Amino acid sequence: MSNMRKTTIKLATISLLLTCNIAQASSEVNVYSARKEALIKPLLDKFEQSTGITVNLITGKADALLQRIRIEGKASPADIFITVDAGRLQRAKEAGILQAIDSEILNANIPQNLRDSDNLWFGLSQRARTIFYSKANVNPSQLTSYEDLADKKWRGRICLRSSNNIYNQSLVASMIDNIGAEKTLTWATALVNNIAKPPAGGDTDQLKAVAAGVCDITISNTYYFGRLMNSDKADDKKVVEKVGLFWPNQNDRGVHMNVSGAGVTKYARHKDNAIKLIEFMTSAESQAWYAAVNSEFPVLETAPVSKALTSWGSFKADSIALNKLGENNRQAVELMDKAGWK
Repeated sequence: MSNMRKTTIKLATISLLLTCNIAQASSEVNVYSARKEALIKPLLDKFEQSTGITVNLITGKADALLQRIRIEGKASPADIFITVDAGRLQRAKEAGILQAIDSEILNANIPQNLRDSDNLWFGLSQRARTIFYSKANVNPSQLTSYEDLADKKWRGRICLRSSNNIYNQSLVASMIDNIGAEKTLTWATALVNNIAKPPAGGDTDQLKAVAAGVCDITISNTYYFGRLMNSDKADDKKVVEKVGLFWPNQNDRGVHMNVSGAGVTKYARHKDNAIKLIEFMTSAESQAWYAAVNSEFPVLETAPVSKALTSWGSFKADSIALNKLGENNRQAVELMDKAGWK
């Protein structure tokens, strides 16, 4: 065999290997997710099975992942950033780590108020941050709105998470948009005066405190209550038996809603696959899974919901554009500090 022919075969082999490597690289997508693996991996597995696209998943704390993407810059392998709360999604937008995408499927599946106004992020599931009460000590007819929790009748009867919790910050941010900063400050100050104990723990801790009689009222995301409902633990079932759910502000703006969401990163190397994955996560099948497994409400209005969600009854939801939650975040944090919300 001549040297020229050997060289030709060698070059052809190298070209074939490079083509294979490129093909393999193009059939994957890299996800940085602030959601726990158990709450997202089954969906990613289904996506892999239906498309043949490999999903590489990295999980971590939202702020840490955001900072990692910023530091990695153009070298970042991340194609999608997934996190919870519109406030955090706005942080990602302001950090400049996302890019706008145009998808007819996402525009059709996701209501306008549940996605970024510039198409930088899209809601994947909804959660209501609502009022929970002690069935033994509170008649639900006594409850009306978030604003009413500032009334003196609740003095020493309310448990809250701390002010550094993004869910509470977004609730306050929504109130700033709805009733103005001055009224929100007055409300927050009175609310803090009504707490039964210094803020500590997560949403589940607050629900358990109500069940234990430490306080009579709390504010929590609904999916935490859903997890207790779906639990096999006797102690969790006792909490559900003792705690009731109430939808506030049904005569005006509606209950405060938030989302988990996703965006395509600025330097995504697999942009098309990233868009396909986000589209898949807003499909009827994926949305039904969210509702059944995570006790979260679908963003797709036609998706079925689980028995647990149905058991909570129908309600009016605040239709505020969720961009506002992030835009008002700094003001909300400053306001909570002024109110003495620790």
